[in-house]
Amino acid sequence: MDGVTRFYDRTGEFVAVLLGTAWQALAPALTDALDGLDPAAGPVVDAGAGTGLGTRVIGDALPDAEILAVEPDRALRTALLARVAADPDLCARVTVLDTDLLGAPLPERIGGLVAMNVIGHFSPGDRATLWASLAQRLAPEGRAVLNLYPPTRPERVPATPMSQVQLGRRRYSGSAAAEPAGDDAVTWEMSYRLEEDGQVLTEFSARDHWHVFTPEQLAGELAPHGLRVTSGDAAQGIQVITR
Repeated sequence: MDGVTRFYDRTGEFVAVLLGTAWQALAPALTDALDGLDPAAGPVVDAGAGTGLGTRVIGDALPDAEILAVEPDRALRTALLARVAADPDLCARVTVLDTDLLGAPLPERIGGLVAMNVIGHFSPGDRATLWASLAQRLAPEGRAVLNLYPPTRPERVPATPMSQVQLGRRRYSGSAAAEPAGDDAVTWEMSYRLEEDGQVLTEFSARDHWHVFTPEQLAGELAPHGLRVTSGDAAQGIQVITR
């Protein structure tokens, strides 16, 4: 995960600004996927909580649930802590863990797990470890929610604008492209630009290794652990894992 940390150390400032656009569509999809989850079943783990946009969605969707927000990157975790600290409701219910998911001191029983925009950071071996842990800890009526976004196979993605945000005099923007990187991964190249009054102040690219797999492959990985998966909001690639 060291490469992941280095990636977000470089890009965290832009992630904090630009990711809100994606969450405008992702938030209602996640809310629907969490509907009916029993907060008494155990804490909900927010894996790779980032700057806390998803943590806020979980908090709103499950107003009585305890949340364990797991975020290993210091830059993103700083924004997460600031978001939680500024909200009295989240302050009472959210514990921020400064580690990666596989190393997190999770309780023996959890009510749910949310992994938005994060599962591609896990190699096939790491996923097997995660599914085994989930099968051991997930409450009988609990569920895990993750998203699989294209590509789900190692294929090229042409450069595509992500979003742009104006903050005062400055405009933040980004684009993303991907190239195949072996049998089960792509390399994403994220390009970022900061402008003021039409002048480019900062411009750089960063690469991220991302493991790809299909919903069918996910079902095959889960089955030996007694877990199954159903699709949620197709446009957001939502996958809901249950026993």
